[in-house]
Amino acid sequence: MNILFAMIPAFFWGTTYAVTQFTLPDWPPVLLGALRALPAGLLLLAIKPSLPKKQDWKILVVLGTVNIALFFGLIFVMALTLPSAISGVGMISVPVFAMLFGWVIYQRRPNLVQATSGVVLIALAWFLFDPNSITLNPMGLIAMLGAIMCIVIGSSVTKSLGSKMHWWTVLTWQLILGGVILSIAALVLASVNPEPYLHAVQNTSTTNLLGLLWVIVLNTALGYGLYVWLLQRMSVVDFTFGGIANPIAGILSGFILLGESFTAVQYSLMVGMIVMSLVPQFVISMKQKRSNPLTNSSES
Repeated sequence: MNILFAMIPAFFWGTTYAVTQFTLPDWPPVLLGALRALPAGLLLLAIKPSLPKKQDWKILVVLGTVNIALFFGLIFVMALTLPSAISGVGMISVPVFAMLFGWVIYQRRPNLVQATSGVVLIALAWFLFDPNSITLNPMGLIAMLGAIMCIVIGSSVTKSLGSKMHWWTVLTWQLILGGVILSIAALVLASVNPEPYLHAVQNTSTTNLLGLLWVIVLNTALGYGLYVWLLQRMSVVDFTFGGIANPIAGILSGFILLGESFTAVQYSLMVGMIVMSLVPQFVISMKQKRSNPLTNSSES
């Protein structure tokens, strides 16, 4: 049942790209990042107030910069420059980059299943992103790569804080601090080139407001809040199975809202990438179940 709950935040995250293109197509990415992060962080703070200790502020600023400010800004660049389905499917390559990061930085060699899945995933992505078969914005692809690295580095920093701070404090304040950083960046950019910012604010429509509510309340406050709540009740491995809803949501929302369509071969490559991203977690989960037969029988 928890895996079904895990699909909820993953699904909302997967709709970010199509919802942004459909409801907020002309809004600056940095402004969208600020409007997504800061209100959501303040909402979570109101739900469960918390205050970091004096020695924790420095690392939270770093985390807010990488995990929220840079990541949210890059996500909205992707949302405004790449097809929704491509963004959703492309982001499931995060485990490959995490595996390489762990290998290079921490000398953690991937096992055979992880290495094989990573190679196949890269091969499928190579064919899917082939310029001869699909035209993609280079800026969007660079933003995707940057967003993936933000996840890998930010997750590593977040994991190191697990024994030092409560998850809710980390979550709430990285959103608030990241939102403040994005707000300052938006003000600086607006002073240099005010036209897109003034146009967005002065021409705000009901559709724009609905898009912002979706991104702030569902994608961020509810999505991240549920994410934290679930991690206290299930393993990270089990939670990753719910992540399959992310690319599926990207494909479906892109089709429904934007009319995106691809060839049968391209859809097959997307499905292949989704499956290969889940194989290592599936193998680990099966091994855990085999090594804990008494636990499994008592749970049933």
